Amino acid sequence: MKNLIIVESPNKIKTIEKILGSDYKVMASRGHIRDLATKEMSIDIPNGYEPQYIIPEDKRKIVSELQKAVKAAEMVWLASDVDREGEAISWHLQEALNLDGSKTKRIVFNEITEPAILHAIENPRAIDMSLVDAQQARRVLDRLVGYEISPILWSKIKQGLSAGRVQSVSVRLIVERAQEIQEFQPKGYFKVTAVFETAGSPQHLVAELLHHFDTEQEANAFLESIVTSQFQVSKLETRPAHRSPTAPFTTSTLQQEAGRKLGFSVARTMQIAQQLYEEGYITYMRTDSVNLSEMALAMAKETITEMYGSQYVKIRHYQTKIKGAQEAHEAIRPTNMANATINAEPAMKHLYELIWKRTIASQMSDAELEKTTLEIAISGSNDQFVCKGEQVLFDGFLKVYRESTDDDMDTSDDERLLPKLAEGTVLNLLEASAMQHYTLHPPRYTEMSLVKKLEELGIGRPSTYAPTISTILKREYVIKEDREPVVQQRVVLTLKSGVVSREERPERTGAERNKLFPTDIGNEVVKFMKTHFSDVIEYNFTADVEKDFDDIAEGKKDWRKVIDQFYKPFHQNIEITRQNSQRSKGERLLGTDPATGKCVYAKIGRYGTMVQIGDASDEEKPAFASMDKGQSIATITLEEALALFALPRTVGTFEGSDVIVSKGKYGPYTRHSGKFYSLGKGDDPKTVSLERCIEIIKTKRIEEAEKEELRKKFPHDIGEYEDAMIQSNVGRFGPYLTYNGANYKLPKGSDPLTISLPDAIAIIKEAVASPSKPRTRRSAAK
Repeated sequence: MKNLIIVESPNKIKTIEKILGSDYKVMASRGHIRDLATKEMSIDIPNGYEPQYIIPEDKRKIVSELQKAVKAAEMVWLASDVDREGEAISWHLQEALNLDGSKTKRIVFNEITEPAILHAIENPRAIDMSLVDAQQARRVLDRLVGYEISPILWSKIKQGLSAGRVQSVSVRLIVERAQEIQEFQPKGYFKVTAVFETAGSPQHLVAELLHHFDTEQEANAFLESIVTSQFQVSKLETRPAHRSPTAPFTTSTLQQEAGRKLGFSVARTMQIAQQLYEEGYITYMRTDSVNLSEMALAMAKETITEMYGSQYVKIRHYQTKIKGAQEAHEAIRPTNMANATINAEPAMKHLYELIWKRTIASQMSDAELEKTTLEIAISGSNDQFVCKGEQVLFDGFLKVYRESTDDDMDTSDDERLLPKLAEGTVLNLLEASAMQHYTLHPPRYTEMSLVKKLEELGIGRPSTYAPTISTILKREYVIKEDREPVVQQRVVLTLKSGVVSREERPERTGAERNKLFPTDIGNEVVKFMKTHFSDVIEYNFTADVEKDFDDIAEGKKDWRKVIDQFYKPFHQNIEITRQNSQRSKGERLLGTDPATGKCVYAKIGRYGTMVQIGDASDEEKPAFASMDKGQSIATITLEEALALFALPRTVGTFEGSDVIVSKGKYGPYTRHSGKFYSLGKGDDPKTVSLERCIEIIKTKRIEEAEKEELRKKFPHDIGEYEDAMIQSNVGRFGPYLTYNGANYKLPKGSDPLTISLPDAIAIIKEAVASPSKPRTRRSAAK
């Protein structure tokens, strides 16, 4: 073998081998092949914070295969990704495979296309140890923070908790926003709008009073005062304006826009972008640069000219505003600008089209607008109505793309075309109304707006946003959910035909969709961290550390010195906190239990949030009950807390045995004759009837009997292939094939009893040829 290329993902193998031909064999490391051990610190602190790397169990086979290939190769090309993480992977490969420096080259490419791959081969370089050191510094510092703070959280709050430099700050943002909302006092006000008509024009004019009224009385007095007023156009101003396109996508702006326009989570966006990159459709998807290469600009110019005309072209060079951004990288863009769409599954197709539109729009002409402001004077009053309009004279980039915002509002009023009126034109008032509104609390974070805030604060980097959000959701410091709107009565005063009328209209308000809410555990962890580790959870500290990593990557700082400056005071604080801090219960006294006279508390227990009746010092042990989903320490009432102790309850008897309903670790259930049956999603354990429980028990019995009958038919012999029997079977995770000691999952919809031998052979062959297909040793599947 002449050349061995090692990439991160197996999905790149076929494309690169096709480009380079038979002289090159491509293999995948499948990400990192070495890492810190998971069950210990793995950092030799006295020896300059030396990381102690191991090859994880699940990577040993890959390393063994790579070692064999390296021995047979004349030249090894390390082609991991183009960021710090990728550079570190190449270094780990060099170390673990003991590569000969004279026979090893590092190559990078921003896209998986023939020109990019060939250019990389022609321009190899050495591994950049400054980038490697920056990655190591991040890994070491995050390990030190996590492994030293987490045990304190276990002992002081709850087992199983963890702390992280970026994740704790992210939770803090969400907690503090929730506190702002809780403390917010909405203020009511009245906004006045009026509808006018002009002689000879069928078009009505809708205008708004320049200021608002604080009270209903003030609004009513104003409407009464204009019953006999005259109205005329006092000022008409028309001015040209333009709107410019936004820059091409970075990682964070792609995550934000895909969330707003396509409804994708941050993790989903990155998953699909990774697929698009690996299949050669877009450039590398982890970047904080908005630059486009000269080649990309030329492609954009050609595509825009061909599709829309030369008048739509305006080549632009954007400057990245994010500190520490790697300008040498490109923004996320299509590899071929001529392809406005691709033939792929819907999610990939939609994300690609979004990237294409944003990239193309960034190199298009401004939209040319005409903005009109019309002021309407009121006789006998200093107040005036104002009406604004906008007309698009030349659409420019708007032909292709409009950027969304976190709280898109209907801007149709601003974009409407106003009638041509001269100053002094008399207007006839058809109707005026004063509607009650309320000031709005700050918006809760969504995944997308959290990414935007982290980026603004300089916290994290493109590669960390998605994992950070996934972590805080997985740890249940934060939950993502919807909240139903509440109905508010709004006062509306209407002046029509000289009479002011009043009505109250119900309005649904306050709906939350896919918003991030802190849990009780999240609140308590942030409170504890702010008390004892204020430096770690400070926004400026986390942002400054990111700057240190950037300096390390540029060769300006020594990574060990950066870690040392942080660790010595940090570790001293760890020891003080371990010895002197009190256990945090997150406790709230709700009131007194009428039945026993004992205190009732909402608190954090060993297994989560719970309610407690009585004190530990009482002669009788306290009673405990877990809180229901959606309940929190801050908001649960005494009545709701006492209702939790209604379980377990006996709902009746069936076949001579009690039927008992309760709640367990996996949700509500009914118990009968020593067996447990899960209740349905719509069944409330506090109110479910005996009849419903009997129905659940009987249904489960029938299902179990059918499964038992099915099990008797397996294993089922399908036929022999290469002197070994292929059998079908059914396990916990569905039907599968067994052949030569290995299991092969059957595709969805396959019948394990009727599948043919040729179909079974095809499934096995495909699984063997594609390592990503599910396949396990027989012992592991039983």
